[in-house]
Amino acid sequence: MKVLHDTVVLLGRSMRHILRSPDTIITVLITPIMIMLLFVYVLGGAIQTGDRNYVNYLLPGILLIAIASGIAYTALRLFNDVQQGLFSRFHSMPVSRSSVLWAHVLTSLVSNAISVVVIILIALIMGFRSSASVVEWLEVAGILVLFTLALTWLAVIAGLKAKSVEGASAFSYPLIFLPFISSAFVPTAKMPTVVRVFAENQPVTAIVNTVRSLLNSQPVGNQIWVALAWCVGITVVAFFFSMLAYRRIP
Repeated sequence: MKVLHDTVVLLGRSMRHILRSPDTIITVLITPIMIMLLFVYVLGGAIQTGDRNYVNYLLPGILLIAIASGIAYTALRLFNDVQQGLFSRFHSMPVSRSSVLWAHVLTSLVSNAISVVVIILIALIMGFRSSASVVEWLEVAGILVLFTLALTWLAVIAGLKAKSVEGASAFSYPLIFLPFISSAFVPTAKMPTVVRVFAENQPVTAIVNTVRSLLNSQPVGNQIWVALAWCVGITVVAFFFSMLAYRRIP
């Protein structure tokens, strides 16, 4: 199929750009890794989570922070392509219109998957251990892919609509901050009432709790359905508005 062929070719182009600028990957990785080191080795002893191994409790939230950091570069790459007229140039060539956008989305999935794998390897060195089965690991991977897709389509909107480089990447800052007001670092039970209500009803908490339960081979309950509903809902809404913005590009 021509669409698939064009998407693969453009995906290769985007991945080559990433590999030629390793500082992008390093920047995406350094923040979540430093946060993980800080909380485990500096603050972990003062935080009561009921889990003897704090890195086990912390890791799901760190993975979400890494993904939120990574999608900022998706918005930036899209913004640069629009500003440089590459989208218009591709549209004037015998290239499938949808493949231009999907290549950026797939690049986000691949690059964020690399970041997630690296962080898990570092967590293993720090003492992370999982009793999850192969099926449960696959479920974790599926949820992280859905979460990445949801944020990537939000990044597409920012990249296509931004008026400046700063605007293209700044939208990700609130997304990176969300895990700090969730169950990612501490249980929500002891939070002040207003903060607790927000923390328990925002998407990150449901996703973090689901991933944590799966990694520890514990029952997930209804949390997994809440997490999936958030991921799918955000993806659908963001995809709709992304398509609207994309169609307005000449």
